[in-house]
Amino acid sequence: MLFMMLAAMDVTIVSTAVPQIVAELGDFSLFTWVFSIYLLTQTVTIPVYGKLADLYGRKPILITGASIFLIGSVACAWAWDMPSLIVFRGLQGLGAGAIMATVNTLAGDLYSLEERGKVQGYLSSVWGIAAISGPLLGGTFVEYVTWHWIFLVNLPIGVLAIGLLVAFLHEDVLKKRHHIDYLGSMAILAGVGSLIFALMQGGTAWAWSSNASLIAFSVAALLLAFALWTQTRAKEPIMPGWLWRNPALVGANLAMIGMGFIIMVPTAYLPTFTQAVYGLNAISAGLVLAAISIGWPSASTLSAKLYLRIGYRNTALIGSVLILLATLGFLALPYQASIWLIALDQVLLGAGFGLLSTPLLVGAQASVGWQQRGVVTGANMFSRFLGQSLGIAVFGTLFNGNLAHLLAQAPAHLKASLPKEIDEVVISLQQSDQVAEASRYLRHSVFDAVYGLYIGLAVMAILVLIIVAISPRQFNQHQSEPKPLRT
Repeated sequence: MLFMMLAAMDVTIVSTAVPQIVAELGDFSLFTWVFSIYLLTQTVTIPVYGKLADLYGRKPILITGASIFLIGSVACAWAWDMPSLIVFRGLQGLGAGAIMATVNTLAGDLYSLEERGKVQGYLSSVWGIAAISGPLLGGTFVEYVTWHWIFLVNLPIGVLAIGLLVAFLHEDVLKKRHHIDYLGSMAILAGVGSLIFALMQGGTAWAWSSNASLIAFSVAALLLAFALWTQTRAKEPIMPGWLWRNPALVGANLAMIGMGFIIMVPTAYLPTFTQAVYGLNAISAGLVLAAISIGWPSASTLSAKLYLRIGYRNTALIGSVLILLATLGFLALPYQASIWLIALDQVLLGAGFGLLSTPLLVGAQASVGWQQRGVVTGANMFSRFLGQSLGIAVFGTLFNGNLAHLLAQAPAHLKASLPKEIDEVVISLQQSDQVAEASRYLRHSVFDAVYGLYIGLAVMAILVLIIVAISPRQFNQHQSEPKPLRT
């Protein structure tokens, strides 16, 4: 849970210090890459760390990844300009990939099927704690100390986590010579990284139909094809072929991609929505988003009773239905409905995430032995974060396009009072000199733009429901074996 806190809190704490960091380092136009590079490097390294954990054990890989993360944190605190901060955030992401892959693999190693649902609930609750504590800590550091501490605060947490792991986890991993798939690792990193880069830049740095976009996606396709070719020839591939020949694992991974898509809309746009439409401050908006983290760990904890009784697929099916109901529930809300209804809708959405993700992860882990558990866990986590990368690219383009269209369609007498840039919408609504009629139009425009995103979420939720419904009822259960670790 301490390791997971490192990765979770780093996502929420940085956003509170944006004005102060930009004021000191400059280059606001580059600031989105502070978040994007972290997500990119974290995502592309997850499957590599998952395979390495199977080859060399969980403990050395987790300690190595956490150490890289902490070195990156110190470097971020001493960044001298925006490009250096972006580079060091990428270094942080390289370490975070090991944390996301290995922590969930360890949960599968240490606990029985009956216990894993509760443990996943504990791990999910860390994200809820981070959603609240991250902005509060970040705001406190910015207000009373300096923004550098949003990175330095990782040090005591990381050192304590590594100390506990060293003291209490003892693995008995068979020592033998391994054939590390260096070529495949580099090909996967390059291919997936190129794809995510093309998605992040499309619609922002260049138009989707531009030559630059065509070149970026063509390069990504060629690198991914080469990566697939390397995996068919490696002795110990990073992403072995049996991962894609097992219908249950394929269904679980596709469902995780869809879930990653869905996660990004409330994460990225609900705070803006509640600030723009309801006039909430940043902390209150963050608390509305944190309601997801009430339903998620609660449902994860209860999921074990369900998947042991009705199976992994059927439990995930219930979660898929709840996600669909939550997206439809948001669409049914009128303009400026009670903020409590939105919060309750997020609780329902979180419950759907918990009942979808936990049984699919536990089922995948239970279908293989210790030597393959890191690979299947890495593939599961990779799929979710790949979905998030795809989601932020697709829905970001939709939101910006919808809002820009609505602002362009504003009555002529209001255009002079409306912001020219989408980034200025929330700031404009908070200004006391905002024309009342212009303010109302702007609030309705944000509402309509986000409403359009939830139509897309409903479609994605239906696709996830179909994927889960046509997946096999059960994963093939692997026979129990002695654990190569002691605690």
